[in-house]
Amino acid sequence: MRIRSILTALLFMVFVSSAFAQAARTPYKIVTASKTGTYIQIGRDLAKWVAEPAGIDLEVLESKGSAENISRMRFEQGVKLALVQSDVYQAFLDEAKAGNAEAGNIIRPLRLIMPLYDEEIYFVARADSPINSIHEIKDKKLSVGPIGSGTALTSRTLYQLMFGEPIPQANAQYLSNEDALVALTVDKTIDVAIIVAGQPAKLFTDMLPEARNYIKILKLDEKAPETARGRKTYFPATIRASSYSSWLTADIPTWTVKAYLVTYDYGLQSTVGNLTQFADSLCANFDKLQANGHPKWKQVRLELPPLGTGWRYYPPMEKRLRACIAGKMAAAAPAAAAPAQPRTRPCTDQEVVLGLCKR
Repeated sequence: MRIRSILTALLFMVFVSSAFAQAARTPYKIVTASKTGTYIQIGRDLAKWVAEPAGIDLEVLESKGSAENISRMRFEQGVKLALVQSDVYQAFLDEAKAGNAEAGNIIRPLRLIMPLYDEEIYFVARADSPINSIHEIKDKKLSVGPIGSGTALTSRTLYQLMFGEPIPQANAQYLSNEDALVALTVDKTIDVAIIVAGQPAKLFTDMLPEARNYIKILKLDEKAPETARGRKTYFPATIRASSYSSWLTADIPTWTVKAYLVTYDYGLQSTVGNLTQFADSLCANFDKLQANGHPKWKQVRLELPPLGTGWRYYPPMEKRLRACIAGKMAAAAPAAAAPAQPRTRPCTDQEVVLGLCKR
């Protein structure tokens, strides 16, 4: 009985200790995107490899995408982090500059933590479609992503840039990625589904080899005048066959947009402290993210490049990240060369010819 009592007491202590440790963690939230996208996997990586060591219990939330994330970052209780596309962030800044008070109220207090990676833009058509290039989507029926998503804004912005006019209202459907593929291949009510996701995206990696019988990805034609116009905001990229080796047989040129990790201009001391711990953990565990996280982490650079007008880093995290980055660079720098020893012998003719004779 005595042994049983001791074991019971030990188990109770372990349970209480575990519960206390869990309760001691700070509960924060990060808004990402759909469950089949890349953002949600990036959020889970941050929760496991960065937030947990920093003492933060980071809940990863699904969303419609970047535009919704900005609003939720601004107003939803507990949301301290968000993943946002660069063109969506810039669109809010542009609206604010143009006098839109609501856009200004939403975007001005938001701050960047760091840039992450490029997200590829997929233009998916039926395999038997007569169109093969992105600039051929003009006047076609398109799925542009859900209302409130970054995909919807990207689709509309890129279309406007390429063709000098908005997508006709009758040609746009605001569907989720999954619903868009159904509308494309089963219902055949659209001609092209526009999807924004960092490769490899789960939506496409889950496809079987037979997928190539039903869909194809349109190519970016570098020689098309529409491509030159699109370069004002977007950049060429490549969807690699190796990312979707089960069904894609060749690399495909496309467009890309940058993803950012975003927060708010918090001033509360406890929040500032937690987020600076997150910044320290992000720098300290960055190698683990690249080794164990989504493959996109391998494209992320631990750096804080200069920002455009209206874009600002969050100062408390920026300070810690810059200090940590500088420390890593110093540690990686080669040791200073030892001072040259005075020559104790005459120079050879060869040393003189090669300029190696330092008298």
